[in-house]
Amino acid sequence: MGAKIDVYLDCVSAYSYFAILYLLKNRQALAEHEVEIEFHPVFLGGINVGSGNKPPWTLPNKAKYGNFDMARAKAYFGCPKMKTPSSFPILSLLPQRALTYAKHNLPTEKFEKAFLEFFVAMWEQDLDLSKPELLLEVMSRIYSEPEAKDIVEAAGKPEIKKLLNDTTQKTLDMGAFGCPWYLVRNAQGVEEPFFGSDRFHYMWMFLDLPWKDIEILSRQKAKI
Repeated sequence: MGAKIDVYLDCVSAYSYFAILYLLKNRQALAEHEVEIEFHPVFLGGINVGSGNKPPWTLPNKAKYGNFDMARAKAYFGCPKMKTPSSFPILSLLPQRALTYAKHNLPTEKFEKAFLEFFVAMWEQDLDLSKPELLLEVMSRIYSEPEAKDIVEAAGKPEIKKLLNDTTQKTLDMGAFGCPWYLVRNAQGVEEPFFGSDRFHYMWMFLDLPWKDIEILSRQKAKI
């Protein structure tokens, strides 16, 4: 049993977008150290309700601070076109169910491309993915038209609804209170949970990976 990062995301979560961008950027380096990454769709609304957590925009001070934090994160993670969707927050059940079906029934590479495309569509192109016609449009960017139609139709099936519910409950059982959520297993088989898009250095420490910390450069070094 090797090292692995299980990543639990919802397209309605801006910080999940940062997480998938960062992990995909570093996937090759992680693979060289024999660390596997697997992405899982979950329903953030269910996690919030199940954990008793409140979305940050519902708390005035968090919402005010979030404006600063979002601008900084957009610059750091390299997605300057990102903006809060006009339909925010959507009920993300339909897109997350569609991704759940794609994950379990279609090639992994396309599923991951679709997951990333959902974030682009929602957070950069202001598309409301809770609307079936827009969901179909975005799915058609990755899959053939017949496949995309099958995915959207399957999102309404009881077994797919249950599968998403089960994955969401699994994260709650781990102690999840938001997204992005991770369960990380190191080379010794020890597992620990992590949360957020600014804790990757803790992950690398836990996985015993070689990494460079953030450092302040002296004026002399800065000029080199």
